[in-house]
Amino acid sequence: MSPQGDGNLSEMPLQEFMLEGFAGGPQAQALLFTLFLALYVVAVLGNLTMIVLITLDARLHSPMYFFLKNLSFLDLCYSSVIAPKALANFLSSLSSKFITFEGCIIQFFFFSLLGTTEAFLLAVMAYDRFVAICSPLRYPISMRPSVCARLVLGSYCGGCLNSILQTSFTFSLPFCSSNHIDHFFCDVPPLLKLACADTTINELVMFAISGLIILGTILMVLISYGYITGTILRMRSGGGRHKPFSTCGSHMTAVSLFYGTVFVMYAQPGAVESMEQGKVVSVFYTLVIPMLNPLIYSLRNKDVKDALWRLGQKHTAMWRMMARETGS
Repeated sequence: MSPQGDGNLSEMPLQEFMLEGFAGGPQAQALLFTLFLALYVVAVLGNLTMIVLITLDARLHSPMYFFLKNLSFLDLCYSSVIAPKALANFLSSLSSKFITFEGCIIQFFFFSLLGTTEAFLLAVMAYDRFVAICSPLRYPISMRPSVCARLVLGSYCGGCLNSILQTSFTFSLPFCSSNHIDHFFCDVPPLLKLACADTTINELVMFAISGLIILGTILMVLISYGYITGTILRMRSGGGRHKPFSTCGSHMTAVSLFYGTVFVMYAQPGAVESMEQGKVVSVFYTLVIPMLNPLIYSLRNKDVKDALWRLGQKHTAMWRMMARETGS
């Protein structure tokens, strides 16, 4: 239960919040700004590159890369919901680190929407690999474009439903004890600490919904990869095992990073109490993972590396032709 506010502050609804961010003087804030900016720039460039590459290269127009392009889009939006405001706050004085009540709701809604959608999409990607490896003859029909589009749409619908529930439960609370959010963005645990009402139900709802989504999607991933592992091990050719292991290894790395950090933050009792740990974990899943995913899928994927090489060759030839025309 959060402490009760008193005086005039408790009688007036809040119109804005202050994002306290990380503690430290100007040098620490400058260092954090540099770190956040580097992570964000790499995340934006990496995910944009994946989106453009998959869109332009016809050889990557398959269900697996369709889902990967959507994952890159989610990561790009996910980090962009958080990073710009955090970067601006690192360069602001303490009195300028404000976000309006409506702005906080919007940031929270899209953060929850995109994060939950990514959880569902990772499970869909595991199912795609299961069908491709365990039922290759049925794969073109089972994962035809209309089915892939419905699976992505379903992921967004699930994310939107969870976001509506989480936003409604959180912002229906009275915030009157303080307007200082002990975080660098609007998230459930620090917001619940500001409520001047019993937040037990909200914490149980957060724990139950997050746990259900995480455990449900993880179960789907584990079942899919259980069948995939059995199928790969039955392959007689060592060369035939290499490509499935490569693509599945990339996906399992992304799954482990995402679900591991989200579980630590949202799906364990007492997560609301550990604000300092929560800030560090939040940096990981809002900026580090969106930065790493394009690297994981490009460095371990021969098709992506070949597509990058072809794109580079195409642009090199174009620049040479333009240079010759200019010279003549």
